[in-house]
Amino acid sequence: MAAEPITERARTLFSGLGGDYDRWSAWLSLGQDPRWRRFLVDRVPVPAGAQVLDVACGTGLVSRELIRRRGCRVTALDQSPEMLAGARRRTATVADRVTLVEGRAEALPFADASFDGLTCTYLLRYVDDVDATLAGLARVLRPGAPFAYLEFALPARGPLRLAWDAYTGVGLPLAGRLISPAWHEVGRFLRPSIRSFCSRYDQRRLADAFGRAGFTGVQTRRLSLGGAIVVWGRRAD
Repeated sequence: MAAEPITERARTLFSGLGGDYDRWSAWLSLGQDPRWRRFLVDRVPVPAGAQVLDVACGTGLVSRELIRRRGCRVTALDQSPEMLAGARRRTATVADRVTLVEGRAEALPFADASFDGLTCTYLLRYVDDVDATLAGLARVLRPGAPFAYLEFALPARGPLRLAWDAYTGVGLPLAGRLISPAWHEVGRFLRPSIRSFCSRYDQRRLADAFGRAGFTGVQTRRLSLGGAIVVWGRRAD
């Protein structure tokens, strides 16, 4: 039997998480996930009224933060209808500034140079062609527009890596089991998914991939003792 495509695996995996995603993602990340998202938004300095694309928007956490802090308008895209349902509820108070779109990052349904800014969270581990996906993201940005991307990362080898292995290998699946079967599956999935992606795209290679796709001024920063990484820069002119 052929292996399930990564994108379809991701859609299935997250279909049951929309209702309580905000609360449990913060809890399971030991309170770090909201902090990472705020740092992400800090890297996208768009003016009020700008049009920003939020890819893999999930339940709209970044979209809401963009609107609150930047006064922009957001097009929020996700391939999961369940996640978008959560985003619709969580952005209800700013519904006039959000357009929710069901779609895939590998086939963005937007014209070239449509947006003044871009954010993405936890996307590239779930696509089958990283380079093609990044090229598509660059395509829909206006020249010079800022972007920022958030992803999990591996701490440096040593005590921190051992602690990370213990938490993601034992603690995370166990905690997920206590929440729900869907979160248990996510808990079991994350460790091998993160390790596999980071073996192919360490900090330098990830930055290089963005550079190849048409982004410039690419910078990276690891957060929370190396457990996450944010990449940012601008679409090349």
